Amino acid sequence: MTKRAIDDIGLPYVVVDLAADEQAVETVQQLGYTSAPVVTVSAASLSGFRPDKISAVTSARGTELRAATDELGGASYE
Repeated sequence: MTKRAIDDIGLPYVVVDLAADEQAVETVQQLGYTSAPVVTVSAASLSGFRPDKISAVTSARGTELRAATDELGGASYE
């Protein structure tokens, strides 16, 4: 749902597979999150499906989002 919401806004993003990237898992943990999805924009981050926060990034158009996925393919992390 997170990826779909970001797609609907039309913002570019990078998806990182947490199941295949140990460094990404460490980064997510350092951000204080224990589950995916995690989305980062500049210095800000959010976890879970947060349409209110996703909508807030529309003002950051041109900023590339970094997202990671768990093995189920949900959008997540930096």
